[in-house]
Amino acid sequence: MAQKHQTGWLKKEKRSQGETWVLFFRTVRTSDGKRVENKIPIGTVRDFPDKSCAWAEVERQHLHINQVNSRRSVIFADLAQHYAENELGEYTESIHPKAHTTIRAYERVLRNRLLPRWGNRIALGIEPLEVEQWLNDLKREKKLANPTLDKTRRVMSLVYRHGQRYGLIPRSQESNPMRFVRCKTTSGYEAMILTPEQAYAVLLNLQEPERTLTLLAAGTGLRISECLGLQWQDVNFADAIIHVRRTWTCGRVGLPKSKASKGPVPLHPLLSEFMFRWKEQTPYSERGNWVFPSFRLNGKQPRVANMLVEDYLRPAAVKAGVLASRWDDKGRLIDDDPRRFGFHNLRHSLASFLIRIKTDPKTVQTLLRHSDVKLTLQFYTHAISDDRMAAAGAMLVAILSHSADKSGLKAD
Repeated sequence: MAQKHQTGWLKKEKRSQGETWVLFFRTVRTSDGKRVENKIPIGTVRDFPDKSCAWAEVERQHLHINQVNSRRSVIFADLAQHYAENELGEYTESIHPKAHTTIRAYERVLRNRLLPRWGNRIALGIEPLEVEQWLNDLKREKKLANPTLDKTRRVMSLVYRHGQRYGLIPRSQESNPMRFVRCKTTSGYEAMILTPEQAYAVLLNLQEPERTLTLLAAGTGLRISECLGLQWQDVNFADAIIHVRRTWTCGRVGLPKSKASKGPVPLHPLLSEFMFRWKEQTPYSERGNWVFPSFRLNGKQPRVANMLVEDYLRPAAVKAGVLASRWDDKGRLIDDDPRRFGFHNLRHSLASFLIRIKTDPKTVQTLLRHSDVKLTLQFYTHAISDDRMAAAGAMLVAILSHSADKSGLKAD
C-alpha cells in the first residue's frame, strides 16, 4: 500500500546549540520495510520564536518527508561528489565519454563555482529563482559572459540529472530545479577575421615550422589541437588526404571533438609542398613522429598551443599590422591589442572567406567538419565591411532607380 501523505509534527528539543525545533514524521525503513519514526532539526527557537515560523522554515526547505528516508537529507555536495566519481573519472564507462579537457573544465566549475555556493544546501531545497539570481549576480560582479554562465548552469543540471538517474533524489520534475532555470546562451563576442592579404602578411613574419603550421590551420580549418595531434602517418601525400585521429591539448593526447571531426581533410598541392618540405627538414620524420614536435623535449611531445600563440602568432600579427601595437621606451614593438586572437581565428577566417566567395555552405560544413551546417553559418561566418555596404546599398539602389525619368531620386 502506498504511504499516505503526511506533514509531520513539530516539537522542541534541548540541544547543544540551544532549544531547537525538530520535525517528526514517519518513514519506511529500507532494511525491513517497517514504518518508523524519524526526525529532522529545523532550527533554533532563537531563530524561529514560534511554531508558525518553524513551519514556514519547513516549507522553505522542501524536505519532502513523504519520500524514502535516504533521499531526504541529500545535500548538493553529495550529488556533486557522486557525479564526479562516476562521470568525471579517468576510466569511467560512460556511453558518451568526455574529453579530458571537458572533464577538467567541469571539475573547475564544480570546485570554483557550484560547491562554494550550493555544496551545503539540501539538494531538494534549492529553488530555480535562487539559481537564476545567483547567475545574474555572477554576471554583474564577476563580468562573466553568457556562455560561461550557461556552462555553469549546464554542469549543475548534469549533477541533478545524475542524482535522479542513480535514485539519489526523486525522478520527478520538481526535484530538479535546473529544469526551470533560464539563462542566456549567446555571446557578444565576435571573432576577429583575417583577409587573405592579412593572413599572407602574418605568414611572411613567421619562420619554419610555425609558418607551415599556420598555413595548415588557415588553409584547412583544422583546430590547433588537431594540427598538433598530427603524426606523419596521418599525412597521406599520395592520396592528398590528412587523417584526423587524435588531438593534443593540455599536455595530453585526446580524441577528436566529434564523429564529424574525424572526417578526412583534403591536402591541397600548395599546402602539400610546404608540408613535404618541412618533413625533409625536421629530424623527426618517421611515421610515428609528431609533425610539429617539441625540440626541447627531443620530439617526444608536440608543441604547446598557447606558447605558439604568445611567442609566434601574435608577434607576427603585430609586425604585419594586423594587431594594434606601440613602441616602448626601448624602441621595441609591443602588442597593444586587447582583442582575442589565436589559431582559432584562422578557422573563422576560412569559413567567412568561403561563404563570401559563394562556396556552397554544405561544402564549408564538410571542410570544417561540423556536425550541423547551422553551426557553420551561425558562428563561423562573419560579413565584413564591404559585404555589409553592398548589402545595405542593394535595396537603396532598387528603390532610388524607379523614378519616371530613370534619373533616380536625388538628395537635396
